[in-house]
Amino acid sequence: MLLVKARKTLPHIVLMIYVAAVLVPFVFVVFSSLKDNNIDIAENPFGFPTELVFQNYIDAWVSAKISTYFFNSAYLSLTSGIAGVILSAATAFALTRMKLLRTSKVIYQAVLIGMLIPSNVLFIAQYILVSDLGLLNTHWSLFLPYTAGALPISVLLIAAFMKAIPAELEEAAIVDGLGSIGLFFRIIMPVTVPALVTVFIVNFLGVWNEYLLSNFFISKDALRTLPTGMVGFRDAYQTNYAYICTGIVFSVLPVLILYAFLQDKIIEGITAGSVKG
Repeated sequence: MLLVKARKTLPHIVLMIYVAAVLVPFVFVVFSSLKDNNIDIAENPFGFPTELVFQNYIDAWVSAKISTYFFNSAYLSLTSGIAGVILSAATAFALTRMKLLRTSKVIYQAVLIGMLIPSNVLFIAQYILVSDLGLLNTHWSLFLPYTAGALPISVLLIAAFMKAIPAELEEAAIVDGLGSIGLFFRIIMPVTVPALVTVFIVNFLGVWNEYLLSNFFISKDALRTLPTGMVGFRDAYQTNYAYICTGIVFSVLPVLILYAFLQDKIIEGITAGSVKG
């Protein structure tokens, strides 16, 4: 009897430990963002704030230019995510639903090979290419690599979903007079919304958290993204931990909001393509 209870209780204990391991660092960051940088953080780094300093958020947003970095990250994440969804959906549609494309399997495998190449390996080649195109210190230097780098995994997810769409739906649309473009935008895209949302979230988070390219391709402070902009809160003499923690909170909020409103679509997009109906 005790063994049965232990087997039922152990998974819950493991999950509670995992949740604590995830939440405790975030709670620590939130508390630190509400402390005075000079006194409270130094004297009481792991305790509760002795006084809630909400002014940190106002100062960080305005004086520390987090608003500029935040909107730069949001702009690149949204545009790259949307462009990646459209391009990968069109590619997946051509490879899975257009039967006249004889080389679709070869092209599909060639696209997936990109998943085997670590992004850091391409850094030097990307830098030289962006420099030769005269795009350094512009958002184009980030938008193009972000969009292209997300295509392999995006095509894989969307293609798996499109393969599960019944052929009868496509045939009925063709009988009604729809061409390839109409079939894609009016039939396939609406049906594939769960996969598109999943791909958008994956691409959004990848761009939102990216540091390497944005650090080396952008040197103008007005164009920096949130991960690289927060580096300026640390110099050779002091580190403003309150501003850093405030910036972390601002960087986490969009992710939490996206998951809160789109978690059902994300789960559906990940699982639906694995079952052929």
